[in-house]
Amino acid sequence: QVQLVESGGGLVQPGGSLRLSCAASGRTFSLYAMGWFRQAPGKEREFVAFITKSTGRTYYADSVKGRFIISRDNAKNTVALQMNTLKPEDTAVYYCAARRISGVLSAMEEYDYWGHGTQVTVSS
Repeated sequence: QVQLVESGGGLVQPGGSLRLSCAASGRTFSLYAMGWFRQAPGKEREFVAFITKSTGRTYYADSVKGRFIISRDNAKNTVALQMNTLKPEDTAVYYCAARRISGVLSAMEEYDYWGHGTQVTVSS
């Protein structure tokens, strides 16, 4: 069992930055690849970023590529999402998720554990 808790959300002006963090319980964090997803009001949840469990290889949705950076610290059981040059369309609840098996990175059903989310609002 893995419990995930996101933090770091808030209100930021367009062009600003935020850093989200996801803390994982348990001693098996390094066995899980990690992803970030987001859900805007009235829209479906969508894939944002992914990081492998050991090599740290990263993948991003086209909409955030070049602006967001995902990273992990296996010693601290945390995964972070650095968000730069934020846009109003980045406004959403952001969720971190953990998965054991390889597969389609954006497939939500392939993730085993989810956090409860943290709200990010980009507005002037």
